[in-house]
Amino acid sequence: MATSYVTIPPESPYFQRRWLGLVFIGISVIVISVDNTIVNVALPSIARELNASTTDLQWMVDAYVLVFAALLLTMGTLGDRIGRKRALQAGLVLFGVGSLAAAVAPSIGVLTLTRAFLGIAGALMLPATLSTISATFPPLERPQAIASWASIFGLGVGIGPVLGGFLVQNFGWHAIFLVNLPVIAVALIGGQMYLGDTKEPDAPPPDILGSVLSIAGLFALIYGIIEAGVVGWGEANVMIALAAAAILLVIFAVWEARIPNPMLPLSFFRNPAFTGANVTLTLLTFGLFGAVFFIPQFLQSVLGYPTFLAGLMIVPLAVALTIASNQSARVSKRLGTKRTVVLGVCIAGTSFLYQSLIYSTGTTYFPWVFIAQIFQAGGIGIAVSPATTAIMSSVPVTKAGVGSAMNDTTRQLGGALGIAVLGAVATSIYLSQVAPLASQLTPEAYAEVAAGLQTAISPQTRALIDPALADQVALTAKVAFMDGMKRAFLVGALVMYGAAAFAWFVLPDVVKRAQPVRVGAESEPTS
Repeated sequence: MATSYVTIPPESPYFQRRWLGLVFIGISVIVISVDNTIVNVALPSIARELNASTTDLQWMVDAYVLVFAALLLTMGTLGDRIGRKRALQAGLVLFGVGSLAAAVAPSIGVLTLTRAFLGIAGALMLPATLSTISATFPPLERPQAIASWASIFGLGVGIGPVLGGFLVQNFGWHAIFLVNLPVIAVALIGGQMYLGDTKEPDAPPPDILGSVLSIAGLFALIYGIIEAGVVGWGEANVMIALAAAAILLVIFAVWEARIPNPMLPLSFFRNPAFTGANVTLTLLTFGLFGAVFFIPQFLQSVLGYPTFLAGLMIVPLAVALTIASNQSARVSKRLGTKRTVVLGVCIAGTSFLYQSLIYSTGTTYFPWVFIAQIFQAGGIGIAVSPATTAIMSSVPVTKAGVGSAMNDTTRQLGGALGIAVLGAVATSIYLSQVAPLASQLTPEAYAEVAAGLQTAISPQTRALIDPALADQVALTAKVAFMDGMKRAFLVGALVMYGAAAFAWFVLPDVVKRAQPVRVGAESEPTS
């Protein structure tokens, strides 16, 4: 049986090669983060080929994020118990299987199911990457290692649209899933060679009921928010879903507070660094994922750029996010965790406010969209790494999987809510502005227009419309989408400024270190 440790001891070859091991952790992270955004560029192609509506697309994107977020705490605890390296390797294998299944999906329903399966695999992988860093790198090196982890994650978010645009334009949307397979193979081989296994001694079993309650509660919450953007907040199905979400999540909290071995120890929230950083990360990714959902569609369907070029236009976001994340450890050392996080969030919020004002059908990519991406990604990159370090420093190293899972849960939950809430805001504006077209179009044509921008401007929809009206209908749909997007950015700006205020009042100036592992435990192998 392979040797496992609480933390990697200094005499271990895995410790001595820890920075090389970080490379393969990074490759594993790239697989997950690319999958968060690579699909966005392919949305128009998927919508056309699989006849998917805007709500279908939102569910296909959210299926991955929602399942991911719901399972992270359980999977993080499982990784602590069975070994983080084992969890990472198993997750990589499952991610490969899910990617292959997604590539051959014949319908939007099947594709949504495969995306949910990918969420399960990703939930097994991601906590293991960050908890392995915490258990491998000593405290003085850990902020820079976590900053590198965050910058790689950000790089993947930015690479996704570029890679997706190239693959969709040249090989079709199926290729965006097949590309995962060779990368996963490299991560598996390198991880096996250069990563040591660490785990918590006498770790409790997974909290199955807690996981079920969280999955059901989050599912009901996201469903209610997405549906509210289409049918309104007062509809019965929306109100029932949101009420069910509230009840289930309250039961989850009560259950976690009473059982002896919860997957999320609520005592962690007494630490202001843990609470402040997690809430701030949730709000940050709320804005980031919502923006990345809109911009590729704006560039392609409103401004008319081809798929691959639209992907290349997201590169500045990736570069700014990567550089800012990698340099954030140095900024934090000078300004402190709280001031660095607040600075980054305020920069991101100002970028959102700017975008809510400047976009129009005549907007050019340079300088307007370019500037927006630089400041948006730069601000988020500055804030994410110190917030992540605050979370990991506020939990004991033996509970690194739980801390990592909570960090990842806030990211994914924030992303899911960002797409759902901002998508709902944009959809409500879109529907209100295209409503007058109902009197000019056949019911069938109007239903296609109301389904979303992608279907409104598709050749199939134009064939259903009087040629004399087709251009005007397309322009109306484009303007309606753009106005909805701008309103969503305004909401995003308000959320960012709220996050900055929260971080200022809750995050401590100095993060209190968690209790270290007792002397001797770090170098004692466990079976």
